[in-house]
Amino acid sequence: MELRHLRYFAVLAEELHFGRAAERLHMAQPPLSQRIRDLERELGVRLFDRTRHRVQLTEAGALLLEHVRPVLSGVETAREAMRRIRPGEAGVLRAGVPPDTNPVVLPTLTAGFARQAPDVLIELHELTTDQQLTRLREGELDAGVVRHPSDTVGLESGPVARRELGVVLPADFPSADGTPAGEGTGPLRLRDVDGTPLIIFPREMAPRLYDHILTVCRDEGFLPGAIRHARNPHFVHGLVLAGRGIHLNEAPGAPLPQGLVWRPLERAELAWTTSVVWVPSRHNQAVAAFTRAVTEGLKAAGHRIVDEEPAGEARE
Repeated sequence: MELRHLRYFAVLAEELHFGRAAERLHMAQPPLSQRIRDLERELGVRLFDRTRHRVQLTEAGALLLEHVRPVLSGVETAREAMRRIRPGEAGVLRAGVPPDTNPVVLPTLTAGFARQAPDVLIELHELTTDQQLTRLREGELDAGVVRHPSDTVGLESGPVARRELGVVLPADFPSADGTPAGEGTGPLRLRDVDGTPLIIFPREMAPRLYDHILTVCRDEGFLPGAIRHARNPHFVHGLVLAGRGIHLNEAPGAPLPQGLVWRPLERAELAWTTSVVWVPSRHNQAVAAFTRAVTEGLKAAGHRIVDEEPAGEARE
């Protein structure tokens, strides 16, 4: 059975008049009559009783109509879904987020975006800052949530969110006063951990941010005894527990594994500085809605929104 023949049948079953059905279908009456006869021959049953003055469904026609209606409804739903993802229409927003995005951010982000752009589907991709920047410029992403400083030449940026970093270290790590880190809650100075190995994300994830962090550490009197790379939070925490180094990160949203503590830094020189970026020519209402939703999500995760441009940016 051809789908269009089933649609012809359903319209005629609703109108019970060949002239009105043909008008709804934007076709002449004789071709409609021929299509109905073709369907009846294919099924081997009579679907309508026809007289000069009326058209009525047969028992077989009524039974077929019960089966056809949900099929046609499903096809229309599928067509509407396809219309939504065609380029130039409401469509799909393809967005990148950092691999270590705070879990609190994502539910707030997706819920906020759904409220502001209910007709747009959102595809989130876990990508490093540099991967996002590359895909934005190649047209494979519509927006990205990136950490600064980064190479955003030719891109536009939304509001900047900032959250200061502290130190994840073993609870028995000796503080400057000789007491274990786990016994205190006050801030540490970076120079208090001078010579300790540092566990940090691989440089290729965000080269400018990586260099910026090491520069601040040096300027604050912290020269790592070694640098070890890790990107998975569980692996990072395992390395810290194993005494392989300390780790710089924002205050944890969930309790750290037993044996680890987080301490703030005395000077707020190090921070995650984050914003949404996009290619100016591809900015639209969906990107604007995503930017607002990300801002809400970052605020929910403890970031504060600042007005200044991201530090160390290269812009045009």
